[in-house]
Order: sequence, then structure tokens, then C-alpha cells
Amino acid sequence: MAEGLRERKKRQTRQYISDVATGLFLERGFDAVTVAEIADAADVSVNTVYNYFPAKEDLFLDRASGVVDRMSRWVRGRGPGESAAAAVLRELREEVESVSPRVGLMAGYSDFMRVVHAAPALRSRLWAIQQEVRDNLVETLREETRAAEDDPLPDLIGGQIDWVHQTVMAGIGRRMVAGGSPAEVSREMLDVLDEMEELLSDKVLNYAVRDA
Repeated sequence: MAEGLRERKKRQTRQYISDVATGLFLERGFDAVTVAEIADAADVSVNTVYNYFPAKEDLFLDRASGVVDRMSRWVRGRGPGESAAAAVLRELREEVESVSPRVGLMAGYSDFMRVVHAAPALRSRLWAIQQEVRDNLVETLREETRAAEDDPLPDLIGGQIDWVHQTVMAGIGRRMVAGGSPAEVSREMLDVLDEMEELLSDKVLNYAVRDA
């Protein structure tokens, strides 16, 4: 269905407010900027800001919604004969190898991470997002394998797969903050992915294989 004029204007307004807020946060730090200042800079009311972003943290982490179900989408989209872990490893490798901004391999990501590290509220929200990513993955594994509610395997396997994802994302963040270029960090993280795959057991690597 084509996007209507009203929906497009709302989306553009939301994006504009987020962009204005992000610029202020990067310049002055998250805690130093108030919602009132963001509203003034974006030429909207404070109520308008809160209509689009229920919490101040949402203004800076507004693209997190695309991350929450990322691994679940990868698992659901796995090919015939491919396991859940293999699908996530494959997708992560493709993102890292292509130096994708979706995993933080882009200019300016280090500035973004510095703002996060300096603000306890952002760190707390990021942790909550990471937990949601894991919970979504576990639920997807349970659905895909038709596991019983008391079956511990979806939770245990999901934890191992989530460890891979979180380790890659955290590693990219640390290396970018330390001054690495996207291309350099990409090469380093591909090696890390290979090492992590070797650490995963056969039980993890062969869980939830899609029928050929």
C-alpha cells in the first residue's frame, strides 16, 4: 500500500526531530540537552516531541526498532538445510564483510558510541534493547522448532547465538571508538566471527535446521 500524504508528513516530522536531537546530543552530550531545547531547535512544541518520542532516550536510539527483531528475521529466513546459528553467522558475516552501516561500520559511529558511554540512561536503554533482541530470538526458536514451553533448549541455544551477535556489535563499537576505520574493523571482526564459530558446539550449530 502506498504511503499517504498524512503518513509521509508524520514520518518526515519524526525524522527531522530525531535528526535535530541527534545533532545536539553529539555536540553537547545527552545529559546536557533538554527536550525543551530540542523542541525549540526543531521549531515544534514539547508535546509534539513527546507525541513522537515517549522518552528522551528514544530520540537518540530511534533506529533501535530495526535491531530488535533482526536475528529473528534472519532465523525465519534461513535456507533449506541451514540451522538457526548458521543463518545468523552468515548474515552477520555478510553485514561485516560489506562494511555495512547497519552494524556500525560507518564514519561517525564512534561519536555515537561516545555519547552512549557517557550517559547512564542511554546505556540502560541499550541494555534493555539487547535483552529484547535475545527474548525475541528465543521466542522465534521456540516457534520454529515447536518446542514445548518447558523445553530449555530454545533459551540455551538462543543465549549462545545472542552471544555471537552481542560480541560482534560490542567489538565493532570498541574498535571504532578506539579510532579504527570501518574497513579495518571489518577485517578484524571477520576473524573474530571465525573464532567464535569454532567455539560453538555442534549442538548449537545444528539446532533448528530447516528441512531441505
